[in-house]
Amino acid sequence: MSGAQPDPQNHCYRHPDRESYILCQRCGRTICASCQTQAAVGLHCPECIREGRARVPRTKSRLATSVGRLAAPGSPAVTYSIIGVTTLVFLLQLVSGGLVTRYLTYFPALTAREPWTLITSLFVHSTGSFLHILFNMFSLFIFGRILEPMIGRGRFLVLYLLSGLGGSVAVLLLNPSGGVLGASGAIFGLLGAFFVIQRGLGGNSGQLVVLIVINLTIGFFVPNISWQAHVGGLVVGTLVAFVYMRTRLGRQKNRQLLLVTSIAAGLIALSYVGFTTTFVG
Repeated sequence: MSGAQPDPQNHCYRHPDRESYILCQRCGRTICASCQTQAAVGLHCPECIREGRARVPRTKSRLATSVGRLAAPGSPAVTYSIIGVTTLVFLLQLVSGGLVTRYLTYFPALTAREPWTLITSLFVHSTGSFLHILFNMFSLFIFGRILEPMIGRGRFLVLYLLSGLGGSVAVLLLNPSGGVLGASGAIFGLLGAFFVIQRGLGGNSGQLVVLIVINLTIGFFVPNISWQAHVGGLVVGTLVAFVYMRTRLGRQKNRQLLLVTSIAAGLIALSYVGFTTTFVG
């Protein structure tokens, strides 16, 4: 006499040789211990688990979300990037034993030998006081987030770099025996640009003028502050913003590019004349 046949309803649907009396809470199929997954309510089989996961929308990581927001139109990506690069350079200054500071700081007497320092000096700061980089980066954070969305990322980067270059050239012309490091010249350029744009759009710029005057005055009386870089950055930033405001229309794009390029060429020419007159002639 043959034995009784096993009841398939009491055996795992994936492992017919395993007897079980546990049912999947969602589909009702019999599942053994190997196929059971604890869910919020009851136990689920592997198929129901996969279906449930497929229905759940995938969420981006915080890093991916942050990068997405940074790349979104209108976000001050250049401002944040400059802050990040400047902070990284400052950390390298701290661990390099003064080597990074030496080769990125601008010294007028070394203009011909190290011309890159006319720009790289914007990204190095005094390691003797954290207030130097903190104040400059905080100012960049405040005004960069306002200006960059207004004029665009490319124009903002050009404005920042040319203002810093203007500060270095002013040091060469007005204080050739000294040196300069820090983003103060570029920051003053942003202040000058903000003044021009605000006035051009009909805004009230009285408080901004007071802020500019106070910070300029401090540079004349507090030691180890390069007022020359402040003045140079302010003048160039104001001039660049004036060009931007006068060439806002799409059909004036080429004219704007030509005028901004002329400003850059003029600064390079001034640096050449200033160096040859002071140190060569």
